[in-house]
Amino acid sequence: MSLSIAQKKYLRGLCHDLSPVVTVADRGLSESVMKEIELNLTHHELIKIKLRHDKARRAQITEALVSETNADPVMTIGQVVCLYRTNLDKPADKRITLPNR
Repeated sequence: MSLSIAQKKYLRGLCHDLSPVVTVADRGLSESVMKEIELNLTHHELIKIKLRHDKARRAQITEALVSETNADPVMTIGQVVCLYRTNLDKPADKRITLPNR
């Protein structure tokens, strides 16, 4: 799913107040880290992740996260990346409602 500019802007506003749910550090994207990211994406739909690596490595990790979780990148600022993935199993009133394109 590709997000429109308006939808990304809306999600960035929601992401601003979030705290990072996971920190990716020396061990990178280990199995336990990926499990925690999947769990949080399923439950919250929008999550913030802290990446403790240099700029080039952060870009690689972000790419890997997006491809492995089928999530959409919302924003990347410094060491923080926000990902969004809708959960269609949740009731409609509990999901994040995106603005129309």
